[in-house]
Amino acid sequence: MNYQESLNWIHDQLKFGIKPGLERMHWMLDRLDSPEEKINGIHVVGTNGKGSTLNYMRSALNANGYTVGTFTSPYIEVFNERIAVDGNPVPDEVIAELATIVRPVSEMMEAETDFGKATEFEIITTMMFVYFGRISPVDFVVVEAGLGATYDSTNVFDPVMTLLTSIGLDHIEILGNSLIDITKDKSGVIKEGVPLIYNVADEHSREYVHKVLEEKKAKGVELDRDIMIFHRSDEFDFEYGAYDFENIQLKMIGAHQRENAALAMAALLELKDSGRLTLNLNKMVDAMEETVWGGRIEVLQESPLIIADGAHNNEAVEALAAAMEEHYSGRKITVLFSAVKGKPIAPMVDRLNDIADEFKVTEFEFFKSRPLDDIYEAVSHPRKEKVPDYEKFIADFDGDLLLITGSLYFISNVKQFFSGHQGS
Repeated sequence: MNYQESLNWIHDQLKFGIKPGLERMHWMLDRLDSPEEKINGIHVVGTNGKGSTLNYMRSALNANGYTVGTFTSPYIEVFNERIAVDGNPVPDEVIAELATIVRPVSEMMEAETDFGKATEFEIITTMMFVYFGRISPVDFVVVEAGLGATYDSTNVFDPVMTLLTSIGLDHIEILGNSLIDITKDKSGVIKEGVPLIYNVADEHSREYVHKVLEEKKAKGVELDRDIMIFHRSDEFDFEYGAYDFENIQLKMIGAHQRENAALAMAALLELKDSGRLTLNLNKMVDAMEETVWGGRIEVLQESPLIIADGAHNNEAVEALAAAMEEHYSGRKITVLFSAVKGKPIAPMVDRLNDIADEFKVTEFEFFKSRPLDDIYEAVSHPRKEKVPDYEKFIADFDGDLLLITGSLYFISNVKQFFSGHQGS
């Protein structure tokens, strides 16, 4: 298959939906010579903050001379972003090669077993393991989980380190409708003897994580217990064990980004102390300060100011709103919001109401996009308005500050449009 044929085949698997479970992954990987066993992997799970935390780690490892493969989802501008080396998406021909390898195995599984067809995410995850475990080995592979943790397609390898960035109410139709249900799912990635670096705000959820860590005889490194952050204006100080770094100033704004960076630093320091890597601490901090990640309070245009953020659940919207209040107080903010089906948008839009001078709602081209009228009905802002054509609205915007948010899939569409618009 060529690149476009490969993409068509991969995306065609979307119609088979989400099927939690690892039996299909194990079957395919076993017939591909178990490439997942050959990577030096770091597993990143959590409701929010996975992508940013992964990118902080990748940047710091690169700055220290290590080659790093990453697996992320969803992509923002091009599909190839999902499998990247040192921040660079793999070439089209690699995607075609990987799809050509994986497709016969997935078809064999359908023909020979009762497991049914592999999902799109299972196909892409298998491609990633084949690439880094068989075709192009790297020093470290940082793997971001997709939906959930225990039965997520990525949970088939033994990592050297696991990070749990947060626990919140998301994907409740699959993972459960309480924080404890979701905590049980996330805790399924804790492996025997593998350290866990984690940030869990809810007390009962923390107690459950503590119990699993004890059962697995795994070291737990917890934010606000073992890792301390001291916020100060645009900077923060970091303390962990014998390590103490002062005056860290990140390019990515918000208290949540400081927490993500702190988790990444603690994980790298644990790997250093265990002898798994050599770390220049100054290079690590410098790299994290310079790290940026698409779709996370990302400035798309300076004048008028247009910011995009992929906040897609209550916790992410709260972090976004708090960051906007801290850094953009006094600005007149127009919110442009869209979302996908299955999200609890009422509390999301209620929190955005607090920072919005005007509230625009729209829909976008995606099979799970929430209908425009549904979103409009959920918004109570006195200056709310439907935007049938968000591309025209963005191109014509002449207000003070436009904040585009509600879904990473929406932000992906916006950025693809914006790149074309800017180049025109």
